[in-house]
Formats: sequence, C-alpha cells, structure tokens
Amino acid sequence: MPESRTERPHVVVFSSLFPNRCQPGAGLFIRERMFRVGRHLPLCVVSPVPWFPLQGLLRRWRPGFRAGAPRHEVQQGIDCWFPRFFSVPGMLKGFDGLLMALGAWPRLRRLKREGRLDVIDAHFAYPDGYAATLLGRWLGVPVTVTMRGTEVRHARDPSLAGKVARALRRARRVFAVSESLRQVALGLGIVADHVRVVANGVDVDKFSPLPQHEARAMLNLPAEARVLVTVGALVERKGFHRVIELLPSLRVKHPTLVYLVVGGASPEGDISQRLRQQVRDLGLDDVVRFLGPLPPEQLRVPLSAADVSVLATSNEGWANVLLESFACGRPVVATDVGGNAEVVCDGRLGIVVPFSDAAALERALDDALRRQWDAGAIRRHAEANTWELRVQVLLEEFRSLGRAAPGVEPQRQATRA
Repeated sequence: MPESRTERPHVVVFSSLFPNRCQPGAGLFIRERMFRVGRHLPLCVVSPVPWFPLQGLLRRWRPGFRAGAPRHEVQQGIDCWFPRFFSVPGMLKGFDGLLMALGAWPRLRRLKREGRLDVIDAHFAYPDGYAATLLGRWLGVPVTVTMRGTEVRHARDPSLAGKVARALRRARRVFAVSESLRQVALGLGIVADHVRVVANGVDVDKFSPLPQHEARAMLNLPAEARVLVTVGALVERKGFHRVIELLPSLRVKHPTLVYLVVGGASPEGDISQRLRQQVRDLGLDDVVRFLGPLPPEQLRVPLSAADVSVLATSNEGWANVLLESFACGRPVVATDVGGNAEVVCDGRLGIVVPFSDAAALERALDDALRRQWDAGAIRRHAEANTWELRVQVLLEEFRSLGRAAPGVEPQRQATRA
C-alpha cells in the first residue's frame, strides 16, 4: 500500500546558500544532507538570491561578488529555484529576513497550491530561518530551522540577536549541527526540548582513502615529504594565514614540509591574493601549493596524500572536512571553536588547540607530523558517523510534522533572552 501524504510530507529546502552552476561550491554540505532526505521524501529547493540594481558594478572591484544564479535548475532530479530578493550590500541587514520572505513568497505560494509544500526546512537562523518562519505563518505550514554556525556571530549582534531568537521560537523544530550551537540557542532563551542536535555526516564511499604514494604521485609530491593540508573556502575565518605564518619554523624541524591549500572564492569572500602575497613574503613558494577548488569527488586525493589535516578556523558549526579527513584515515589538528572538539572527540583522532594560540598550534602540528597514527581506527570512526545515521533522525522529524495538524503554532515558548 502506498504511504499516505502524512508519512511522505513534501519538504521544501529553504536556504540562500545552495550550489548552482554559477556558484557550484556554495552550500554543498546542505545539498549533501538534504538530497539524501530526498531519496525518501518528495523534496525541492528554494534558494533566494540577494540582488541590488548596481551590484554588477561592485564586481569590478570584488570579482565573484554575488555571482548570481539561474532562475531554475534540476539537480539530481530535484527542482531547485533561485528567486531574487532585494538586498543592499553591507547595509540594512535587519531587513534581509523580511525582504527574503517577500522575494520567495510567489514560488512558495505556487508550491503550496500545487501540493508540493508540507514542511519548510530552513538552513541558518538569519536571515533564512527568519524568512522561512514568516512564510510558514503566511502559508500555514510548519517550519524547521537548522543552526549551522552564523548564529554565533548574529547572537552577539544587538541588531540581529532578537531576530535570531524569534526565528528559533517560531520554528516547529530547531536542529543544531553541534552541541555548541544548541547552547547558543539556549542562551537566546529557547527551551531545551525544542532543539535537537543532528550533526553532519560523511560519505565514506566518496571519501575512501587512496594509498598515500598513489595520491602523492597524482599531485607530483615527493614520497618522502611531510604534508599538511587544509580544505575550505579561501576566507579569513578558515585560518589558512595562521598556518602559513608557522611554516618557516616548522620547516626547520621538517625540511621536506609541504602545505596543500585546497579551496577558492566563496560567497563569504576571497583572500587568495593576500595568501599568495604572504607566501611570497615568507619565501615559502616551494612549500605552499595552491590546488584551487576541487569537486567533492576529488578531495580524497589531497586528503589521502597528506599526513595531517589542519583547520585553524575562528568559527565553525560542524566542519564536514574533519570527518572527511577521518574517512581518508588522516588525523586532524583543529582549533577549539564551535563544534570542532565534538568532531575531534578522541586523542586518537587528532589534536584540538585553543584558538589564537599560535605556539600551541605549532606544537600540535609538529607533534602530529612526528606521531604514528592508526589510520584504520580513524577511518572506523568516520564509518560510525555516516550521513545515513543523520538522515534517519531527519526523516523521523519530518514525518512527525507531516502527521501533525496543519497550521498548529509551536507550543514551546520561552522567555526572551
């Protein structure tokens, strides 16, 4: 017997950060997670795109700024729409939530009329979650909001903290990708049983390890080199510059040292020229190799080629690249921010150091490069944290919302922080 509509609710993923042919690397972690849900439930995507009449002129000074998106794409058989909404660059951010909702309203209304909208699943509390909860009220459908890391910064901003809290209170269910983000929600006055931690997972087939000598040959790396790697968008938050500044002293201890930088520009920014200048200034042209952005299916090559993966980031919700490194059997050195310590939860997986402690980071990298790690144990940890385990939780939640009476407002209210 076919499953009823309540057991197969139609889910609309709502996020302004989602990959498309103009920005293929944007929001891959959202697509990885939600397209797996789409294997079990009807699903489509609405990804609002910020627009301003003169933003094309800004690209003369900031190449890649607001690269845009097509109006519609079909990705892996799933409809993805990219409606525009008015957004002034760097100004009036307090209005982005409302303007995003207004820009997406025609598409969401049409999906509701077509019977393709039962639950809105938003990613990031502001502006996306705020906009989604407005749309949920206007259309009479429940909304979930996934906290992914920007909430830490927004919760400290007096002009946005209230909007983040309202979005979380209005949502029928809040997901946090780490316990640290759940604590941010509680600090905003959201009651504990309204927030559920659903971490990101890893595709252990896509990130299966290659023999190290084979991976190094593919990258023209010496077999005897000591290799570090960082994968991420080339933005200040990711901390590439913090690693580069330590390389001169690390090279004294490890003369064959090579540092692989994997990534490119993102909607968050691009500091690639600054990093290249830093490398030139420090005389590290023979140490640092910029590999550019790589598609997910190719990332296992640099991860397998490395001895240690490093992420000296200033803020993370749950960094997928850490689990991806584990899947390739590689240990991690990471800063103790966001959910990093939750991912690197065992000393057999890597080393966690305080943020902004350069000496501690250098010691950890030196230690990690010298230590003998158990690649099999690291890989087995990744195998215990696959996407399939996370998706089962999400399916349970979405089906529960599908069985609930339509239009019911969230009952869990809390005192405003």
